[in-house]
Amino acid sequence: MALSRILLIDDNKTRSQQMEAVFQFMDFSIEIAGSGDYASYISEIGQLSAIFVGDGIEKQATVVNQITEWANNVPVILLITKGTAFQVSTVITQSVFQVLEWPTTYQVLKPLLDKLSVARAQSDFSERQFSDRRSPIIQRLKGRSKAIVGIRKLIEQVAASDATVLILGESGTGKEVVARSLHDASLRKDKPFVPINCGAIPGELLESELFGHEKGAFTGALSTRQGRFEMAEGGTLFLDEIGDMPLAMQVKLLRVLQERSFERVGSNKTINCDVRVIAATHRCLEDEIKQNRFREDLFYRLNVFPIEIPPLKARAEDIPLLINDLIVRMETANRGSVRLTPAALSVLMQHDWPGNVRELANLIERLAIINPKGLVDASDLPDKFQQYQVAEQLVVDAEVVSVEEEEEFESVAVITSVEGGSKSLAQLPEQGIDLKEYLNILEVDLIRQALNECSGVVAHAAKRLNMRRTTLVEKLRKYDMQR
Repeated sequence: MALSRILLIDDNKTRSQQMEAVFQFMDFSIEIAGSGDYASYISEIGQLSAIFVGDGIEKQATVVNQITEWANNVPVILLITKGTAFQVSTVITQSVFQVLEWPTTYQVLKPLLDKLSVARAQSDFSERQFSDRRSPIIQRLKGRSKAIVGIRKLIEQVAASDATVLILGESGTGKEVVARSLHDASLRKDKPFVPINCGAIPGELLESELFGHEKGAFTGALSTRQGRFEMAEGGTLFLDEIGDMPLAMQVKLLRVLQERSFERVGSNKTINCDVRVIAATHRCLEDEIKQNRFREDLFYRLNVFPIEIPPLKARAEDIPLLINDLIVRMETANRGSVRLTPAALSVLMQHDWPGNVRELANLIERLAIINPKGLVDASDLPDKFQQYQVAEQLVVDAEVVSVEEEEEFESVAVITSVEGGSKSLAQLPEQGIDLKEYLNILEVDLIRQALNECSGVVAHAAKRLNMRRTTLVEKLRKYDMQR
């Protein structure tokens, strides 16, 4: 995946000419500016894939600070003369994407360009995702799996009604996200969305939290206070972990759901309420009923429209999209950023994720702290992920594509797929073969044929093999073949 444009800011004419030659050889476009005219590129920064700043310019710290401030998500690479790294302040080196010593070699520059390619693809996706103004359901509920597409349809079906919804799923699957998506898609979207965790509040205080209390109703009630039902008037009340609600409170909640009225603690004045109730739990309420821990009549009152969220391990294809969404949120909140290689993504897609999306979010935040603005490979992941193997023939294409899902279009940052047809190229011997060695021999033979047919012209041979010229040059070096 070629970079579109690279900006080099450098007063060192010799280095500028050398850099221009190197990038043109690698099929990249490069713009060159000096310390006196780089400001003319400010309006075009969003179109750049990277900015290189040389150490030969005056007031280097000032220029770097301005560039990093203007660049936003565009990587900034600092070029320094070899052996002079000690002269560069730590503040500058920490503010840029990477420090690169000059002169450099192809072997050093190629991995950096790979990093920039991945970073650019994910940054483009992040910008589109951040500026997305489509359905609030798509904005909140990320994913392209069959399960998530089905949940979106269920939300669309029930959003316009006032039916009570029961959301079921393991801890960390995003039950509150579904509840907020439902509220945002409903006719009550301009009214309050009030959440309360029924398992986090002691039973003796839960009634006051839900219905409010009058002054002097109990010890510590120093003033009149509204409950969550009053706070959510006209909007939505989200009762999280409803399965942990004490039986005594279940009776009072049932009355509110049936009669749409309640009394504050310490008062006999009836208050009518217009609130839509959405409940959620990680428990199996049918089992709780059998154990006499949950009222059957309340279950049927809540279970008007159930929505079940599958665990993350059952929808691994959503992980790349979720990771991009998490990175966007971190960048928007100025809590750092991170980029993952396709190999790292393929490893994460094999994990079971017992903590579901919450565990994934914690991992991404940790990686952003450990590798600020860096590229995380499979080997950089925590120890528990090292047990997974990345298949050698797995083709992971880190490009932004558009995937049509019936009537919805979902942007996907990274698509992982194994490419291959049903046509058999060779017969597998009974004794088996060394597949890696066999493929290497086959690749060398095909490269040699292409070079012979093209009279040794690498560019023509690369076109014949449907690959980039620089990729073919790498393979020639790998197999020690004469050009």
